[in-house]
Amino acid sequence: MRDFDQMGLVVDWVDACRSGDLATLLELYADDAEVECTCNGTRLYRGRRELETYWGPKLNAFSSAGFGLEEIHPAQNGVDLEYSVAGELRIRASFRFSTEGKIYSTLCEPALQDSHDRCAC
Repeated sequence: MRDFDQMGLVVDWVDACRSGDLATLLELYADDAEVECTCNGTRLYRGRRELETYWGPKLNAFSSAGFGLEEIHPAQNGVDLEYSVAGELRIRASFRFSTEGKIYSTLCEPALQDSHDRCAC
């Protein structure tokens, strides 16, 4: 059992995305964290530097187009989230956590209803 609020950590992630706050977003991730995006082929980003390169441009797009929380719920080994960009494009993200209370991995993919669209994760 984790001694930190996994759902709260993902809500903080959502808040950082909405506000375009890259520094706060990166602080939520473990130093050796990874993001795997399967929206336009599978791409894997590891470590703080690669995550910064990946998330920087995305946050600008999120804050200008609009970032919406659609659904959030606990999953067997973490938290699953569905969010929208510009009110239309829906993305599913699965978060797993380190024992230190940081995000260790994020897997993002288009939500089923938008599987033909490109995601903005």
